[in-house]
Amino acid sequence: MAIEIVTIPDLGGAESVEVIELCVSAGDTVEQEDSLVVLESDKASMDVPSPVDGSVVKYLVAEGDTVNVGDAIAEVETAGAESAAEPVAEVVEPDPEPVATESTPEPVPAVEAPVVATEATTSEQIALVPDIGSDDKVELIELSVAVGDEVEEGDTLVVLESDKATMDVPSTLSGTIVSMIAKEGDKLGTGDQVAVIEVTSGGSVAAEIEETAEPQAPVEPAAVTPEPAVNEKPAAVSTPAPAQVANESSEIYAGPAVRLLARELGVDLSQVAGTGPKGRIQKDDVNNFVKSALQSGSSASGGAGIPQVPVTDFSQFGDIETVKLSKIQKVTADNMQRNWLNVPHVTQFDDADITDLETFRKSLKAEGERRGIKITPVAFLIKAAAAALAANPEFNRSLAGDGENYVQKHYINIGMAVDTPRGLVVPVIKDADKKGIWEISSDVINMATLAREGKLKPNDMQGGCFTISSLGAIGGNGFTPIVNSPEVGILGVSKSQMKPIWDGSDFQPRLMLPLALSYDHRVINGGDAGRFMTYLVKILSDIRHMTL
Repeated sequence: MAIEIVTIPDLGGAESVEVIELCVSAGDTVEQEDSLVVLESDKASMDVPSPVDGSVVKYLVAEGDTVNVGDAIAEVETAGAESAAEPVAEVVEPDPEPVATESTPEPVPAVEAPVVATEATTSEQIALVPDIGSDDKVELIELSVAVGDEVEEGDTLVVLESDKATMDVPSTLSGTIVSMIAKEGDKLGTGDQVAVIEVTSGGSVAAEIEETAEPQAPVEPAAVTPEPAVNEKPAAVSTPAPAQVANESSEIYAGPAVRLLARELGVDLSQVAGTGPKGRIQKDDVNNFVKSALQSGSSASGGAGIPQVPVTDFSQFGDIETVKLSKIQKVTADNMQRNWLNVPHVTQFDDADITDLETFRKSLKAEGERRGIKITPVAFLIKAAAAALAANPEFNRSLAGDGENYVQKHYINIGMAVDTPRGLVVPVIKDADKKGIWEISSDVINMATLAREGKLKPNDMQGGCFTISSLGAIGGNGFTPIVNSPEVGILGVSKSQMKPIWDGSDFQPRLMLPLALSYDHRVINGGDAGRFMTYLVKILSDIRHMTL
């Protein structure tokens, strides 16, 4: 029987994603690219397709489970199952003589073939780091196995940590660990050597058949073989447990995103108990710690002392329905609260005269139909914001983690807030300063479509320098957007209106666009914001300035 183990592919930077849906049932037939499960990260939902044609034997995960890149999710029986039996028959035929010497009952051929194969092939093979989706080398932070451990294909050998994610490196072999080539602190990349594994082909088949054919005779070896694995696995799992109470941050098992969240909230991770795999601390653990500290009256963020909102029984006023927030909605709420509490916001308002811009945009309608691209005002806003960032690099910075430096970015990526049924997401238009209006318009349409269909990948929402939140035709005269930290600025755009504007001698009807620029006052001062907004308004009022 040929069984294919389906694992979680590269998620483009996401870590610890949740399984929210099993798309098929055990026994169902699937074709290549059919969806097996749906995963949801902090920012998007994504399907995991089947890499093969076949039948689903069983799922190795359940709804609600948290998984990482390389984790096994399902067993699929492939179409090549029948041919897999042929080598067994071939091995059995030339071995009639040992049958007489074995005390095995009737199913002799079934027992003999694996036994011969087990004795014949034992070799040492090297386990390598699989494709990690990057050419960069990342740090090895944990050895999950030790010399002498029994491992199966898919078991975690080591844990790597980049600046964005923590990932397990699974074994591609089944056998016994002979030696560990890599050690903690090493930098590893795709194809690097991890461990030497002694592989005994056919051994597991022999054990299974012996146990079925004659339960009493092989009981002893069958019991001895799995016993070390049972005893050793908990030892490997329990190793990180002390990290929950460790005083040294280097001993704490938490990913970069969790450490960043803890720094922003002022949480000492040594006081947080991790509920993730192997005791690893997750974002929910940090958030729950803060909530618990606030409810108990203690301070988790330097003495903020924020009072709790009293719980209200709304059912006393009429019929109600309690609806569970999606993961994206919960993460958005946490991010908004964290940004509002940590970033000293200032918002500056102005109006841009976009009368000529709208006339020009509408004149491109015919050409847009020929190209199959619809140009929206958002494309011009993104292009103008990119030009304003280039002219005012103060807005293209972020505070460094040490609080004593800032990071000056030499690339310009613009995020655009998109309202979706799952919640608010912010896909990023990369290198907006190097693209024309047609290319930006195409990116805007594609990203918005992927966002509403829940098909954005984590990479699509990372690397932003500045965000635009446009209410478009929804309405409103203005609002104060919350800075999307670690960015230092966000532009809120409301509905344009025709207004009478004095030109020096008379009032002229002009189409005015309300703008609201919120910024992080730790990095941006009022003069910086004034110059940025003045430049942005000038470009939107006369787009010819973008060519200068």
